[in-house]
Amino acid sequence: MAGNGETLIRLQGIRKVFFTDEVETHALEDVHLDIGQGEYVSVAGPSGCGKTTLLSILGLLDAPTEGSYVLAGEAVASLSAADRARIRNRQIGFIFQAFNLIGDLTVYENVELPLSYRGLTAADRKKRVEAALERVGMAHRTRHYPSQLSGGQQQRVAVARAVAGDPAILLADEPTGNLDSKNGESVMDLLRELHGQGSTICTVTHDPRYAAHADRTVHLFDGRIVDERTAQESA
Repeated sequence: MAGNGETLIRLQGIRKVFFTDEVETHALEDVHLDIGQGEYVSVAGPSGCGKTTLLSILGLLDAPTEGSYVLAGEAVASLSAADRARIRNRQIGFIFQAFNLIGDLTVYENVELPLSYRGLTAADRKKRVEAALERVGMAHRTRHYPSQLSGGQQQRVAVARAVAGDPAILLADEPTGNLDSKNGESVMDLLRELHGQGSTICTVTHDPRYAAHADRTVHLFDGRIVDERTAQESA
């Protein structure tokens, strides 16, 4: 395991069942996963295998049906909605396939928005936004709107928004899914740079080229982890 050896995330016996019209769908079954501080983990597998459900649980967007989840030493599976929202805002940075930028906000305002819920001063927010946009090479676009940017540039802004709050972990759900191969490779290079600067990253991808960027790849099939291998083992 890469990183400094400390366990940042520990999932034990995670099970997720969706109930619809008397039909049970078992999305995850007996998942055990540790992610170390400073590690870069990729979750791979075919469509419908539970990748996005797993990421939703990691990001506190959904709760497991059974099992325990400890994030940075805190058991989070049974927290109230308000506490989950607080941890999500402070500890977790999200990067989505569809960018999820707000069209009538500028680049600067999009990156600043999550920080405004944390009671930071305007000066602190400004410093964080500028530093985050600098890290992703978008400092020259602060006054632009999402519609004035290419897909690759929009995803860079989304990455800046994710890292501005200095989260414990970055969660990326198919971050290259809406990009051509050149822009996709550029965004994956950016994630690798952030990892090199100490960020802990967990990304979901169906593309083996991008999975290979990670220290370790976890393979899901039918809601279960069926294989784990490090970058060295995959080489």
